[in-house]
Amino acid sequence: MKIAKVASAAAVVTAVLAGPALGQTVFVSNEKDNTLSVIDAGTLQVTKTIKVGRRPRGITLNADGSLLYICASDDDTVQVLDVATGKILHDLPSGEDPEQFALHPDGKHLFVSNEDDNVVTVVDIPQRKVAYQIEVGVEPEGMAVSPDGNWAVNTSETTNMVHWIDTAKRSLVDNTLVDARPRHAEFSRDGSKLWVSAEIGGTVAVIDTATRKVEHTVQFAIKGVAKDNIQPVGVKLTDDGRYAFVALGPANHVAVVNARTFEVERYLLVGRRVWHLEFTPDQKRLFTSNGVSNDVSVIDVDAMTVVKSIPVGRYPWGVAIKE
Repeated sequence: MKIAKVASAAAVVTAVLAGPALGQTVFVSNEKDNTLSVIDAGTLQVTKTIKVGRRPRGITLNADGSLLYICASDDDTVQVLDVATGKILHDLPSGEDPEQFALHPDGKHLFVSNEDDNVVTVVDIPQRKVAYQIEVGVEPEGMAVSPDGNWAVNTSETTNMVHWIDTAKRSLVDNTLVDARPRHAEFSRDGSKLWVSAEIGGTVAVIDTATRKVEHTVQFAIKGVAKDNIQPVGVKLTDDGRYAFVALGPANHVAVVNARTFEVERYLLVGRRVWHLEFTPDQKRLFTSNGVSNDVSVIDVDAMTVVKSIPVGRYPWGVAIKE
């Protein structure tokens, strides 16, 4: 009887680890190694390491998953990787020190935050040239584009603002004050809300897109963790509008927030200094980049449990996942 129970438990664990993500590929940028780790989402093993430009941070895929865009921050460029071959095809102009970017729904324009220049650079991808630049606040970092493509937003770490760019007018039209050092911005699936993390403020602001006003401020408290160590960075929202997952930096936890009541429901212990997160396309799993422990945590979203830790390169930063 005991043997049967052990075998049954082992089967459950195997099913959780090898379950719904077969065929999916996870890309992780390793900031200190100048590499990408490529993870098979079915086996949860690193299958390849790809050399890229200096200090890769933000990464994102195009709509069909054939190309991966990479912010090579210390090379002042955005690299374009052919996913099928793992080769860099060419570079795109990016402005100085690109850190994060967001792809417009048209697939033709990339909005890039340039931390050193205090501008957002908009790149025409087919033409491989800068279309225009917008001056924003000091130390811009977070970038997001609304699902309808009407808004591009940037967060400035020193100015403590969200900057609203009208993409049709190609101009900055509004600013929203948030807590100290905003790092990341994420639109809800319907575009009605914008979630913005404030690393030093220790909060997440939920902003109404129509009014561009803060409607809710999410607070965090973890037993045994100093408040100063709770530093929100990455945010990911489920498509059904039920949950927001927030990476809490050196608190080494991901907060699970009820996106309807804005209450924190639980905290999940992950690796050290969790930066960013990304769902698999079916949103059954969430992968987190843990910058100090040099690994990736895998969260089973339905079970709300961490099921695996995967060693990668040094200082993993960005995560992107291909179907």
